Order: sequence, then structure tokens, then C-alpha cells
Amino acid sequence: MAHATDPPAPGPAHGTPDHAAAGDHRSRVSLRVNGARRDLDLDHRVTLLDALREHLDLTGSKKGCDHGQCGACTVLVDGRRANSCLLLAVALDGCGITTVEGLAAPDGALHPLQRAFIEHDAFQCGYCTPGQLCSAVGALREAAAGHPSHVTADAAQAGPAVLTAQEIRERLSGNLCRCGAYPAIVRAVADAGTDPAATGTSVEAAV
Repeated sequence: MAHATDPPAPGPAHGTPDHAAAGDHRSRVSLRVNGARRDLDLDHRVTLLDALREHLDLTGSKKGCDHGQCGACTVLVDGRRANSCLLLAVALDGCGITTVEGLAAPDGALHPLQRAFIEHDAFQCGYCTPGQLCSAVGALREAAAGHPSHVTADAAQAGPAVLTAQEIRERLSGNLCRCGAYPAIVRAVADAGTDPAATGTSVEAAV
């Protein structure tokens, strides 16, 4: 029961309709996904991962933890690896996105890392493998560019980083494998790391 001393109930804010227009929370976004332009109309809250999986039917990137902790959703954004579950799609307008579907050549020829993962049996259930592959491409690029990791002995060294097993483990430490295939993953990345083509993708080669 209201009393005379009670303040009046707050009314709607001035100039704010009871129901905001749908367009107020959506935007057009253009992404270059695996070399093709994709135009989308998305809610501002849609992550890149959900845009890829739910709007573009690119289900190679997996949703594991959805908190950026497992690496299963790793893709390349303008050539650099990133957790797609932590990125809002509308913030990436105009960016180039490479998913695991964009690693192999159009004729079906596998990427050097894909071949190495098969040859070294570097996966079991395969759920984390797409993220492992995209992350490995990014890691090999960083090493080739001379970017040091936490375990690099001489952070000031010039030239490509030496891909020791310790370096590979550190650089891929953000990608978890529930099956525990880590030893084989390290061997696969070390093997592919000797191939200069392993730092590229079929999408970039076609540009």
C-alpha cells in the first residue's frame, strides 16, 4: 500500500520508447571469410564464433569453454590467431578471417600442418584439432618473425625463433586437448615447421 511520503514511481525515461527499434541493436558487418566477402546483419552481442557457426555454417571452429580458455575456437584474424568466442563480430568489420576450412587448397591439397597432424597421429577425438591447427599456423608465423615466447632464452635474438619442443609447447599452451595428444601435436608442429609453406594458407596464396 502506498503512503503519502512514498516517492512517485519512476516513469519511462524521456525520449526512450518502451520497445527500442530492432535496428538499434543490430548492425551490418562485412567480413572476408576464407577469401570470400560475407555480409551479415547481426545483433551486437553475436561473437565471431557464433557468426561463423550459426550464420555462415562454418562449423569447423568449435565451441568448447566459450570463455577463451580452451582454444578450440581459434581462428586467424588478419593473419593473427585469436579466440573467436571472445570477439564481437560487429567489431571486426572489414577484417579477414581464416578458419580451418580455409587452410587446405581449393583442389583439396592439405595444408602442411594438416598433413603433419595426420602423419603423427596428433589427434584423437578431433574436437580441439581445428583450433590447434589455426593456432599452430599463427605460432609458426610468430616464430618465423622472430617474436620471442616466455621460454625463449635470448629474447633479443635476431631472426626466426628456434622451434624446440619447449618453444612449441609454450606457444601452443593456450590450446587444450582433452585426449592428451600433446606429444604428437608437438612432433607434428615441429615437422611442419620445417616447411616454409606452413606459415601460409590457401586463401592468402590465392590473393
